[in-house]
Amino acid sequence: MRDYSNRRSGFDRVLMAVAATFLTVSAGAAFAQSASPRDSVSELAIDAAVPKPEPVDIAPPTASDFKADTTASVPDAAKALDTTVGATSPDILKPADTAVAPTPAASPAPVTATTPAAVPAAEPVKEQARDVTTPATTVAASEQPVAEKLRELLGAKASKLFDRKGERAAVEKFYTARNYAPLWTQNGMPTATAKSVMARLKDAGSDGLNAADYPAPDFTLANTPDSLAEAELKLTANMLDYARQAQSGRMHWSQISGDIAFPEHPVDPAEVLANVSTAKDASAALAGYNPPHKAYRELKKKLAELRGETGLPVQPVAEGPALKFVKPTKKQSVAVMEDPRVPQLRARLNVENPDDTKYDVAVADAVRKFQASSDLKVTGVLDDATVRAMNTPKRDRHIDTLIVNMERWRWLPRQLGAPAAGNAYVMLNIPDFTLKVMHNDQQAWTTRVVVGKVGNHATPLMVETMKYITVNPTWNVPPSIIYNEYLPALQQDPTVLDRMGLKLTRNRDGSIHIAQPPGEANALGRIRFNFPNKFLVYQHDTPDKNLFSRDVRAFSHGCMRVQNPDQYAAVLLNITMPNERYTPEKIRSMYGRSEIDLKFPTPIPVNITYQTAWVDDAGKLQTRPDIYGRDAQMLSILRNSKGKDLESVVAKAQPSYSRPRADIPQGVAFNDNGRSTTASAGGGLSFFERLFGEPSPPPMAPGQRPRRTVTR
Repeated sequence: MRDYSNRRSGFDRVLMAVAATFLTVSAGAAFAQSASPRDSVSELAIDAAVPKPEPVDIAPPTASDFKADTTASVPDAAKALDTTVGATSPDILKPADTAVAPTPAASPAPVTATTPAAVPAAEPVKEQARDVTTPATTVAASEQPVAEKLRELLGAKASKLFDRKGERAAVEKFYTARNYAPLWTQNGMPTATAKSVMARLKDAGSDGLNAADYPAPDFTLANTPDSLAEAELKLTANMLDYARQAQSGRMHWSQISGDIAFPEHPVDPAEVLANVSTAKDASAALAGYNPPHKAYRELKKKLAELRGETGLPVQPVAEGPALKFVKPTKKQSVAVMEDPRVPQLRARLNVENPDDTKYDVAVADAVRKFQASSDLKVTGVLDDATVRAMNTPKRDRHIDTLIVNMERWRWLPRQLGAPAAGNAYVMLNIPDFTLKVMHNDQQAWTTRVVVGKVGNHATPLMVETMKYITVNPTWNVPPSIIYNEYLPALQQDPTVLDRMGLKLTRNRDGSIHIAQPPGEANALGRIRFNFPNKFLVYQHDTPDKNLFSRDVRAFSHGCMRVQNPDQYAAVLLNITMPNERYTPEKIRSMYGRSEIDLKFPTPIPVNITYQTAWVDDAGKLQTRPDIYGRDAQMLSILRNSKGKDLESVVAKAQPSYSRPRADIPQGVAFNDNGRSTTASAGGGLSFFERLFGEPSPPPMAPGQRPRRTVTR
């Protein structure tokens, strides 16, 4: 009895030791899981796509199973454990489709010296094996050599293959979770998913991208594990390049100008890998990273139409010095400027006397007509720009214009409007000098606008939200106008501001503040539309209504003047507060000398864009002159850069909106309270706060009433 009980007691101790070991391993698995949470939607998507191993029935352990392995060291025991529960064990996992993006494997639980060399697959160990140490994808024996090469490449050359840290980490995690099983090939041949992706990359030009930037590898030439692994990762890299550029653009908007600011919306490379690798139609999934907007899709259709057209070849005009018509003197009957290129020019423009080398009035008139039809400056001079335009068919010029406009659509948010307000938004197109209010996917209203002058006063491109309207606004003069225009005028005439109805004060920091109180003659008119932004511009009324009759309306200092502000205000207020039933007449009834803020319950996005080409409702391509030269800048970058060089962000110097310090010109005096004899009391607010009237009211002129705020 005593011997039996001793043997039983020893067996009980063995069982307790095994139980403790299981608890240690399970606790390690739980810790590993908690230490590496799934922290992105893309990782969860990968998890959901992976088939989980089903439990198997294994007989309970017997005493013979617990023989100590005196030959195995601790690392060997860990290796044996990993082999026992690995993906290649047919008793633990069912075969998985290597084309499915699997769950990334977590770090293995620490193995102690008490861990047996080979642990039976009891239920707790199966959970540990699935969630901690076991890659979810089974690698077929025929794919093992390629998988090993992928492991080597991602370990030693990952930084060369994927130069973006985020993409590199996502790719390494993706293939680690697959146990380095190839995604794009099976038994050395491209899969249907690979063929679908490569077809999309080859057709990148249909979306205004450059297919040469995403060269698909030739799998028919890959006949070794090394070449197959390299082709695998090249296709992965090119797929990620396409998705990134399709969504965010081939170039960054900061490469064009410092007065452009759009919200960033980069792709998540892990999400791209999960999305494309699990999609039924990989090509459609990849194409989905292009802009979803209707206007973009219409440009894409028009691009396909233009590329399908064929034009007759034309005789190019040779480059050379500029030619112009010289008016003949009394002693001369014809122009004296001659050039051997003139016959080419006559043939190109269908001018009489095709062999004549004289640049006469007939040739100059033909050049003027060509310049007018090509959106060039009409001079009658054959300069370099005119020669280039002549040698480029109009069809090709339109294709270039479509491509740069499609590129700019990639900079805009995917959601243009405010869902809470019927997907309402404002779209202002600078080259067309128009503003549109969109509501429920329909144009609710449109009007003419005046935009910034060409040069230093160009209206910036951006996306912001309009939060309120100010009726009877005070105009707080921007520092650039104060120091570049008004102070020099004061030097000539100290009374000029009084005569203009402007009030000048000295701020506490030494800078100068000039403001114009509300009224009919206010530079902002009767209404200001506020969408705070770093460029300090906004939309407003104007007393100068005559400018709206011009075809080209670029006259402001950067702000946007609206032709019918009372109607504009009523449209926006009826969208955000439909029960209030605002009308233009109701808005005009508020005109007076006190500021009134009408705040929106739901802010309205304002998209200030630069569309030199779009397709109208009749399906006709509309084009406008490139008044700020944005198209020319973008085309230059697209033509002179290659591949990923386009995406390097050039840090342009942002405009400075700080107030310069300067002395007030002689002849402008201040009283004991710091008030100018020609000004009202100033404040210590920042320029931005004074510009938009918050958080405290601007100075009031004599007889001016306090501001009222209307909210609903």
